[in-house]
Amino acid sequence: MNFLELINQCLLELNYRQVNSFTELVKNDHKKIKAVLNIINKEICNIEGWNFLIRRKTLTLPANITEINNTVEGRILYLLIDGEQYNFCQDVEPFLTNNAKPRTFSVLYDQLLFPKFDENKTIDVIYYTKNSVVDSNGVEKEDLENPTDLTLIPMPFAQQLLVYGTCLRLKGNPQHIRFSYWVSMYKEALLNLKSKTCIYAKDTPQIQLFRG
Repeated sequence: MNFLELINQCLLELNYRQVNSFTELVKNDHKKIKAVLNIINKEICNIEGWNFLIRRKTLTLPANITEINNTVEGRILYLLIDGEQYNFCQDVEPFLTNNAKPRTFSVLYDQLLFPKFDENKTIDVIYYTKNSVVDSNGVEKEDLENPTDLTLIPMPFAQQLLVYGTCLRLKGNPQHIRFSYWVSMYKEALLNLKSKTCIYAKDTPQIQLFRG
């Protein structure tokens, strides 16, 4: 379901008139829906380490160089050199003084910092992308902007999460006649997303009950 279709679903839930094209979205309520859809989409993508956001990238570290541009567009999950995992170090001082511990890396502004090697190294990075949208050409980006843009959240979970989440955020009134329904549908979709997008069968959410 693309951006325009999501907007129309929100309009339907809110009992507003739906539109036929993006050019009709000129009212303040239309602008609010577009903005909130983006907020909800980003929030959902950032609350968990979703499998559908995992990406892989290869970098090159030249010999005797300890800093390279950080071109990883997201949060690093694993960083490997020569098949060995490197651990993140918060303190940058050892890297700036050539005293970094083996198998560690750090970040300073837009630079990745490493120990010095006497030969070129290939860096394998597994990361969670910061993007939450893909356009009609398959290019990932951060925001829903064009009518054909798609969220990276897989269907059918995306529709239920984004539409009901947007309605909840827009109205924000528990006394609204459909508020409880939106809450229940949103929670159901979020639980389904967590359980049904896991690749490993045993890695699923569990509900535990405790007696007081």
